[in-house]
Amino acid sequence: MTSPIRFFVAALLLVPVAAIAQDVSSARKANAEPAIEGNPLYMKVRLDAPLKLSRLKSGDQVSGKLLQDVYSGTEELFSAASGVHLVIDGVKRRRRVPNDHWPWMIKVLAPRHEKYPVFRVAIIASVAGHEAPLLVSVVSIGKEVEVAAKTKKKATAAKSSHGKSRRELGPIVTLEAHTESNQNGAVAVVPGPVTVAPGTEANVILLRQVSASRDHAGDSFQARLVEPIRDGSKIILPEGSVFEGKIVKSRAPRTLSRSGSIYLAFTNLTLPGGSSGPVKASIASAELSQRSHTVIDAEGQMHGDRPGKAWMLLNAGITGGISKEVDDGTQLVIEAIISTATDASTAGTAKIAATCASGIFLLTRHGRDVVLPKYTQMKIVFDRPAQIPTAQAVPNR
Repeated sequence: MTSPIRFFVAALLLVPVAAIAQDVSSARKANAEPAIEGNPLYMKVRLDAPLKLSRLKSGDQVSGKLLQDVYSGTEELFSAASGVHLVIDGVKRRRRVPNDHWPWMIKVLAPRHEKYPVFRVAIIASVAGHEAPLLVSVVSIGKEVEVAAKTKKKATAAKSSHGKSRRELGPIVTLEAHTESNQNGAVAVVPGPVTVAPGTEANVILLRQVSASRDHAGDSFQARLVEPIRDGSKIILPEGSVFEGKIVKSRAPRTLSRSGSIYLAFTNLTLPGGSSGPVKASIASAELSQRSHTVIDAEGQMHGDRPGKAWMLLNAGITGGISKEVDDGTQLVIEAIISTATDASTAGTAKIAATCASGIFLLTRHGRDVVLPKYTQMKIVFDRPAQIPTAQAVPNR
């Protein structure tokens, strides 16, 4: 290799892992949009066409449809498939959050920033033709997939970790929003006591980021119900109810390309009126970035997927480059120190050094992390009956 290439490879090898972690942390902070005050609505919009972020400019128009119904308390404000019209108010630069697809050496070479749109107003057009303007703030934008927990039968028979457990959702914009109709202080009553049968499903969003590399067993988290739970035509849990949970176990990504894992358990439920009760619920599915390599086993535990062929080929290529450079470099150093040394006499020592360096590189490769960003939407299932003892007065926001 030429000297510039050697210098380049050496520079890559000297990049500290701590600096990479700091960049990821800074990126997550930079990517967080300032939240609208109060308890905003949560909306997922499936775009009519994917956005090319690099080509966006102020004034561009974006359209799509609501992916799911939007509720406030017990009131349905907008139904799924309602049209959504957005106008880009501006374009900002933000730090790109590295995904877990490539080794960190490749991430170093990737662009550090990306463009993303700023939306201020969304026009929601109902099926009946009524339009409602909303103040909005972007939570996330990109292609998403729904990752479902494997049943024991599928887990045994599946040949691929992806298989049918991943369902494409398409290009999605997730928004926080306010509407005047949910600020009137009206009160809806949910009869009590509230009883939830086992097997009942609930759609919730995480209220903070959770990851296998940063969170530990015993850490707590919260999730908010985004769609009411019904028993027939009767609403038994309103939107806005808060689930509390604990991390049962967590394992950070480890050497030898072993991926991380995390297991979340939901242990308590609080209604908007304030009453609470114990619950037991587990994760059935999660809506994640299309680039995510997270899988969910039959027990609801989340794992980083195994490295793919591209990952292994890249690591093999980098290993070969390291081996070659260390081999050549060792020979040059020995020949510079010992005047009588020749290529033939130093070849054995150089090969040993090259083998050690490449072996260390392979042994220290970490597997994929499990990262659930704030506002990740999940479907959870009640594992046993749950009772909230008193009737609730639920204020519409």
